[in-house]
Amino acid sequence: MNITLSIDEQIVKRARKKLQAVGKSVNEEIRQHLRHIASGDDEDTKGWIQELTSLSGMGDSHGWRFNRDEIYERR
Repeated sequence: MNITLSIDEQIVKRARKKLQAVGKSVNEEIRQHLRHIASGDDEDTKGWIQELTSLSGMGDSHGWRFNRDEIYERR
């Protein structure tokens, strides 16, 4: 199947240059990425989701609460 994508020209140029260094084409990299997404066997994603779940609630903010106004004042 052919797919038409709209991608910034500079991004494609930089990607092409980096991929050439490892002997790949942009087309090959996109195909490989889509195969990876479609496989459903994303062990990396499962692993970090499990890690985040196991660590959830284990942090200690020492009483600090998120305050949007305060965050913007620090800039």
